[in-house]
Amino acid sequence: MTEATASEPDERVLGRRWTVRLDPAGRGSAAVRVSCSRPACAEQRLPSAAAGRAAAVEHLKSHLRAVAEPRAGAYCACRADSCRTHISPADRQPGGQPWRCGGAVVLAVVGDRQGRWWQAIECCARCAAATPGAKVVTAAPLPAGPAAGRPVAASAGTPRFSDTSPSAAGARGVPAPRSSPAPRIRPHGKIAQRIVPHDLRPTALRDELVALGDLFRTYQKQAEPDLALLADLHERKARAFTTWAEVSGDRALRREALRAEQAAAAARSQHLQRTGVGTDAEGPAVSRVLNTPAQWEHVRSVLAHVAGHSPLPGPDARLLVLMLTLRAAHSGAGNVVGQDVTALNLTEPQDLVEKLIDCGWLVVPGTAEDLIAARPESPVAVTVPSLAPREDGSGPFAFGRKTRPRLSGWAQRVVSDKKLRKARADAGTRLLAMTLAAHADGSGRLGADERGIDLSFLTAAVPVDAGELPHLLDQLTAAAWLTEATLTDTRLTGQLTERALPLTCPLPLTDPTDQAG
Repeated sequence: MTEATASEPDERVLGRRWTVRLDPAGRGSAAVRVSCSRPACAEQRLPSAAAGRAAAVEHLKSHLRAVAEPRAGAYCACRADSCRTHISPADRQPGGQPWRCGGAVVLAVVGDRQGRWWQAIECCARCAAATPGAKVVTAAPLPAGPAAGRPVAASAGTPRFSDTSPSAAGARGVPAPRSSPAPRIRPHGKIAQRIVPHDLRPTALRDELVALGDLFRTYQKQAEPDLALLADLHERKARAFTTWAEVSGDRALRREALRAEQAAAAARSQHLQRTGVGTDAEGPAVSRVLNTPAQWEHVRSVLAHVAGHSPLPGPDARLLVLMLTLRAAHSGAGNVVGQDVTALNLTEPQDLVEKLIDCGWLVVPGTAEDLIAARPESPVAVTVPSLAPREDGSGPFAFGRKTRPRLSGWAQRVVSDKKLRKARADAGTRLLAMTLAAHADGSGRLGADERGIDLSFLTAAVPVDAGELPHLLDQLTAAAWLTEATLTDTRLTGQLTERALPLTCPLPLTDPTDQAG
C-alpha cells in the first residue's frame, strides 16, 4: 500500500492505492511472478499465467477486506495523476485539478484488459465514474446527525466543488460508474451473406429466413457435426429461398435455393452412409476408409480414366498404371519406392516399368532397375506427363492435393489386403476387388439398387476375358471378400462381405456407369 503525498499544506491525506502486477518469471518459462506495491507483501511465483491471475486477484481482495471502507476525510487519489481521468487538456491549469473532484470518497478497482495488473484506488465518486472499467467496491459513510444537512465552511486546503453548493456536497450520493453504450440491435436478419429486408412480405417468410440464419450460426458453433440436422436446415433453406425468389423475382436466389437442395442431398447421403445403409438399416454403422460421396466419385473417376488411357494391355500393366496414376494424380509427379511395385505381385514388374518408360508414359531419373531397388528412405521421383496440369491449371481429375493421398491410401489398402496377399492373388483379382468395392451400394450389394454390374462394363474395367472371371471370383470368395456371387451372360450379382465394407465406395441410387443388359 502506498499513499500519495499532498502538494500543499493540508490536514487531509491523499487517497491510498494498491497495485498488484503479473509479470513473466523469466524467458523460456511459463512461470509468472505476482508482486504488490505494498512493501510488506512478498513476491509470489506461480507455474502458469492462469494460476498467477487467480493469486493476484485474491491478493487484491485480501487488501480490500482488510481496509473495509475508504476514509471519509481523504482527498481523491487522482490528484497525484493530475486528474487525467476526467479533466480535458484545456482545463489542466496549475492548481485547478482539485476543484474538479466531487462526490463521496469510494474504493474503486481498475484492471488491465490484458490481465497484467490490478489496482484499488481510494478516490472520489466522480473520478470512479469517469474511469473506464472502474468498479466501485464500497463508499465512505455519509455524516450522520443534525450536522449532516448544515453547510460546512470550506477551510484552507479543503477542496471546493464548482458544480454544487457546500450544503449539497455533503448529501451527494455515489454516482453510478459510466456504463458502456448498449449494443445497437441489428434491424435485419442475415443468412448466406444476405440481409433479410425488414419489409419483406409475407412476414412468415421473413421470420423463417431470420430464424434459419440464427440456426446455421448456432450449428457452426457445435463441437461435433450433426449431418441429419444440417440436411434439415439446408432443406428448409431451399424452400425459403425458392419462395423468396418467387416474391422478389431475383434469379440469384433461385440459384442459391438449388445449391441448398444439393447440399441437403449430400449431407443426407453422407449421414446415411455413416450411420448405415439407410433409415431402416440394422446393425452397427460402417466406418469407411473414404467417408464422403465426393471421395467415392473421385475413386470411380480414376478407375474410369485408367481403363480408357492405359498405355499397355493386360491386368498387370493396368494395375501398375493405376497405382502410379494415384501417386502422380495431382501434379503429374510423385514419389515411388520399389516395394510399391513388387507388392503388387506382378509377373515381371521390372519389364513392365521399362515398357512404360519406353513408350513415354512414365519418366524416371534413372532406370527401371533403380526404381525397383529404391528403398523407403530414398524414394524415386517419377513423372507422368499426361497427368501434369495444363496451361489453364486444369487436369484429368477434379480432386485437390489433400484428397490424392487418401485415394492412394484406399487403393493400397485394397491391393495389400491380408487374405489377398496370403492367397497370392494376381493383378486381375486385385483389380476386380477394387472395381467391386467402388461399384456396390451402401450394404455391399453389387451395382445400384442391387441390380448387379453389367458384364461389358466389368470386362472393360478388368482387362481379362469373360471366361477368366469365374476364376477371379472364386479367388475373391476364398479370400472372404465376396459371397453369393452369380455370374450370368450379362451381369454379375453378389454381396461384399462385412470385412470388405470399410473399403467400399457406395454408389448413388442411380449408377451412371451401370448399363442395363
